[in-house]
Amino acid sequence: QVQLVESGGGLVQPGGSLRLSCLASGSDLSINSMGWYRQAPGKERELVAIITSGGTIKYVDSVKGRFTISRDNAKNTVYLQMNSLKPEDTAVYYCNAIVREVGRPTYVAVWGQGTLVTVSS
Repeated sequence: QVQLVESGGGLVQPGGSLRLSCLASGSDLSINSMGWYRQAPGKERELVAIITSGGTIKYVDSVKGRFTISRDNAKNTVYLQMNSLKPEDTAVYYCNAIVREVGRPTYVAVWGQGTLVTVSS
């Protein structure tokens, strides 16, 4: 069974930086896209950044120039480097991956448990 394990959230002052990591655990995985979503209190979950297996990257406009997504395919891990953080970046950040286990016919979406990022002075 595929699981996504996130780490790296916490409390940071405005202007600070954090790096989130997400490891896809499981054997014989084929991973298509990996990405980060976030959900602030009272708001809907939104896509923050996504990276495909081919390296195509997309960001939500509000984080362009501040956040960088990357992945290490050998480690089945995706990262989100967040710089120049703002209070409005405060949210629970969720990792998402589209994966297929070898022997299974289809790709499925898997979610992490979420990690809280709080930007406050």
